[in-house]
Amino acid sequence: MGILNITPDSFSGDGLISYGDRVEQALRQAENFIKHNVDILDVGGESTRPGSQAVNADEEMERVIPIIQAIAREFPEAIISIDTYKAKVAEEAFKAGAHILNDVWGLRADPALAGLATKYKVPVILMHNRSNPASVEVREQLGNAYIGSEYVDLIEDVKRELLVSVEIAKKAGIEERHIILDPGIGFGKTREHNLALINRLDEVRALGYPVLLGPSRKSFIGFTLDLPADQRVEGTAAAVAVGIVRGADIIRVHDVKEMSRVAKMTDAIVR
Repeated sequence: MGILNITPDSFSGDGLISYGDRVEQALRQAENFIKHNVDILDVGGESTRPGSQAVNADEEMERVIPIIQAIAREFPEAIISIDTYKAKVAEEAFKAGAHILNDVWGLRADPALAGLATKYKVPVILMHNRSNPASVEVREQLGNAYIGSEYVDLIEDVKRELLVSVEIAKKAGIEERHIILDPGIGFGKTREHNLALINRLDEVRALGYPVLLGPSRKSFIGFTLDLPADQRVEGTAAAVAVGIVRGADIIRVHDVKEMSRVAKMTDAIVR
């Protein structure tokens, strides 16, 4: 899964609003991703970096709908996911050509979202999230990070809360085969939590659903290696490789060319 950030404030510095004609920029980035074997294009219009400002639905739609329409028109074979937790945005995205819902709040933020996914019969990615805007640590060069929530038992707590989202999905009529889980690397978790989650990802995979892992360029890598976001490709590669060994089915990344090679090589060894 390649990340298309249609924002001015992406933590990784790749927000396409910052660079001229956003539709043209997005199309060229999508073309480059497809060239380097991306499977899914993930389009998002609201930054989820720690400390970012919320965006209302109308502004979010203004950012992402023209992009989705353009990608669907230019690359009809592309699989597009919409990264949103708002039903209003998701519905317009599905009408514009999106195929998958990627919800960072696991269907818990907008009560209308689960029913909408059922209506459009789309796969849903349910992410674990304990983010608290009041608990953000700021480090110069390394960026912002959530200080982390208190967990009684990290893995068991994450699994239990993911299953709450699964239950919401199933009650709304979403088919089990359309459910994908994401442990939420970086969302309400410390560096140590994130490292442990990747190393024990097989325990999340044992719940029986496909797993998406999104470690790309995140602050836990920066804090481990003492590097800014634009120098975290090797750290991302290590996280991706271990994540695949532990059972990840989808990796969500910025550096598609490099990480598709890491994934292919890791698959060749362990699968």
